[in-house]
Amino acid sequence: MPRPAAKRAIKQDRAVKTRQDILNSAITLFARRGILATTMAELARAIHMTPGALYWHFPTKEDLLLAAIEELHKRFVGSFEPLLNDMMKWPAVKQFEAFLAHTSKYLHEQREHGIFYGMVGAEAAENNPDVASALRDALQVYVAAIEQIIRYGQEKTKEFRTDVDARVFANAIIFGNIGLVVQHNLFRETISYAPIAQTMSSMLTAGLLKK
Repeated sequence: MPRPAAKRAIKQDRAVKTRQDILNSAITLFARRGILATTMAELARAIHMTPGALYWHFPTKEDLLLAAIEELHKRFVGSFEPLLNDMMKWPAVKQFEAFLAHTSKYLHEQREHGIFYGMVGAEAAENNPDVASALRDALQVYVAAIEQIIRYGQEKTKEFRTDVDARVFANAIIFGNIGLVVQHNLFRETISYAPIAQTMSSMLTAGLLKK
């Protein structure tokens, strides 16, 4: 298990807002520059804060990274709340398509979320075990959710092929979505995101359906 991010006891609304501003700026900078190239001093300048004030909220860069991962995870999971009650009543195919559509829309609107996971994950895997572990834990929550839908379609509704490994397929979906966001960031001036995401979703659904 990764260690939790060090947190100060924050009670005042202003302090809470400051912490949120720090996290938003950190997510943007880490997504654009990665872990090693982003310094706490640079972040402090970006949010017009002294380094000492920044260190009061987050004693180390690792604490800031862990808090950013926790924040992004909370946002993504929370974005599904309006769908959950309805999704539980749907057939597996509709659940699967809804998950893919929502994820695609979310990552399109919150592009830096996926880029952050891609950039930070690539560096942390080699340089920071705690950050890498925190990212894996967050990603495996999404994998487990997709795996559950696939197994439901295989075992209950009988809509999906049973020769597909649900967990492997679920991992491929998460990895594919992060890769899509990172790749599109490179080509965003000339290639539209939506049709590529829709094509990938259609292919994934077709690959699960019984023939």
